[in-house]
Amino acid sequence: MFAQVKQIGTLTDISMELESNEELQKGIDLESISTSQLSRKLRDVPTQFTDFIFRQCFEQIRRQVGVKRTNEKLGRIHLVDSSTISMCLSQYRWAEFRKTKAGVKLHLRLVFMDHQVVPDKVILTPARPADKTQMDQLVVVETDALNVFDRGYVDYRKFDAYCSHGTRLVTRLKDNAVIYEVLEEKSVAPGSPVIRDAVVHLGSPQNVMNHPLRLIQTMDSEGNLVTILTNDFTQSAEEICDVYRQRWQIELFFKWIKQHLVVKRFYGKSEAVVYNQLRIALITYCLLILMQLKAAHRGRLLAVYKCVRLYWNKDFANFVRALHKDSSRTSRGRRRLPTERIFAETLQQYIDGDTEHLETVQTYDPVM
Repeated sequence: MFAQVKQIGTLTDISMELESNEELQKGIDLESISTSQLSRKLRDVPTQFTDFIFRQCFEQIRRQVGVKRTNEKLGRIHLVDSSTISMCLSQYRWAEFRKTKAGVKLHLRLVFMDHQVVPDKVILTPARPADKTQMDQLVVVETDALNVFDRGYVDYRKFDAYCSHGTRLVTRLKDNAVIYEVLEEKSVAPGSPVIRDAVVHLGSPQNVMNHPLRLIQTMDSEGNLVTILTNDFTQSAEEICDVYRQRWQIELFFKWIKQHLVVKRFYGKSEAVVYNQLRIALITYCLLILMQLKAAHRGRLLAVYKCVRLYWNKDFANFVRALHKDSSRTSRGRRRLPTERIFAETLQQYIDGDTEHLETVQTYDPVM
């Protein structure tokens, strides 16, 4: 986890960092460890163990914060998505998913907690299986849960099963989807961002869904049409659109861990090493959140991450003071140049004949 936060890229570098760093040795009570020992530990530790530690970290966060209800009517919002991490095919044959590429897929479920998202469940697979193969393991079936996912999880048979069990969902309709029948066109308020609100049956005549779904159309920030599906008929169309916009938080999460943790280069080539390293990265993310909670910090997690990197060998009081330190710089932001006023003054100088300073270009010194 120290290597994750410090973004140390190889096991050899981890070993050398430990051997040359007395403070680190004292902190973890280990004088040295060789590259081969690190490799064996990472390979031989069961992936079930690192998954257990990850779930324990999440439970600690849940006990301290509790699941934040975005809206009492909407209930708990769970975001479901996956991200593929590409790897070299010649080095990771077990993860082949294209003729020239290998990769693993990080299937995640996130929940909203205390103004941010926290990973709740992770499933690691080679990149070849489709996203929807993991739906049953990631979708929360409780009636107060609202599952939000993208088009990669569209499966009409599973949607019918979720409707039968009262499992609520919000997703996006594929471009090639077939609307078998329009049952009702609901009225849309003037000035609403919602373009259409209808109740439909999806599927072809040979494979039509048994349960109706609600189809809502709106425009994204770039003016593109977005078609949203849900089996929630009680909330307003505007609320459903707002819920689907929250799905972007999981994309920001994937971007965060790829930028600030070691998840795009691996310490070994076996499946166990890769999966353990990815889970350790998620454990590190959860521990950063726990440190943020302990320090009572309400800002961005990136500030906690940066302070941990700088103050890892200081006592916790110094870390907290640095985290809560107000910036001494004050800025009025980028100020616009008063071009209209400058032009008016220059024009008036020409009218008044006061042009000598404007005509002596050869003596103008931009530095002065």
